Amino acid sequence: MNKLISSVSPHFSGKRTTQNIMLDVIIALLPAAVASVLIFGWRSLLVIAVCVASCVASEFLFEKLCKRQNTAMDLSAVVTGLLLAFNLPVSIPIWQAVFGSVVAIIVVKQLFGGIGQNFANPAITARIIMLTAFSGTMTSWVIPKSVDNVDVVSSATPLAAAAKGETLPSYLSLFLGTHGGCLGETCVVALLLGGIYLLARRVISWHTPVAFIATVALMSLICGKDVLFQLMSGGLVLGAFFMATDYATTPSTKWGKIIFGIGCGLITILIRFWGNLPEGVSFSILLMNILTPYISKLTRNKPLTGGAKK
Repeated sequence: MNKLISSVSPHFSGKRTTQNIMLDVIIALLPAAVASVLIFGWRSLLVIAVCVASCVASEFLFEKLCKRQNTAMDLSAVVTGLLLAFNLPVSIPIWQAVFGSVVAIIVVKQLFGGIGQNFANPAITARIIMLTAFSGTMTSWVIPKSVDNVDVVSSATPLAAAAKGETLPSYLSLFLGTHGGCLGETCVVALLLGGIYLLARRVISWHTPVAFIATVALMSLICGKDVLFQLMSGGLVLGAFFMATDYATTPSTKWGKIIFGIGCGLITILIRFWGNLPEGVSFSILLMNILTPYISKLTRNKPLTGGAKK
């Protein structure tokens, strides 16, 4: 034996690779990407392309500079770019989209060791940093008059409108996504199609999305709020299926996933109903990301040991 390869457990392999898992996530995100172009116009495609290209370039250049194994082709940076773009308003300045992409890949992902080593979801963390640094442009919501017309009209998100006591969009509008919001979070039907695809492909399990959404529904009911409105508003569906299920930053055990989802739901409700911000999905996932090691330790499987009784 010329070369001994050693690694920590578990020692098993399968046909699934990081690349084909990420490819499934990209396929699942495509309906929401198409919906964003139909709803917000062609500029949404530009924002998506810029975020994806910037994320891939940041990963390639940083790993090249640090002489690390290049992982730009495993598609994880593409997924990060898509999710970041989905969390931005369509009117975001392009340079700010590039800034957010660099923060997501280099600061949140690569400086902590690369894929699988980051403690928090890169897209969510970058979105929160951008919200703090560029609060004006990050909360400027518009809806194009048509796909071919570059003119836009200002529009509050449903949650912001509810907080101000303004007229709320219909359930149909919420379901189809024809209202103000981040370009990838508004169309619930497109996100549900993507979520079902991930479940069918067994890329994710049901535990976290169901626990997250069910907690928001139950707490909304207890607090006397419109349950359907709360479920279809903001980034709940996007967060529950695509960001609260990230392998690296969420628990791996079944009960851990359920606890994680319940925690996300509770924090989301606390921020929506009693916080200064109308939306709390991103903050809830980031806070639960920080608690993931403790949840994993609490819910980890205990090994069975044998031995004769004395």
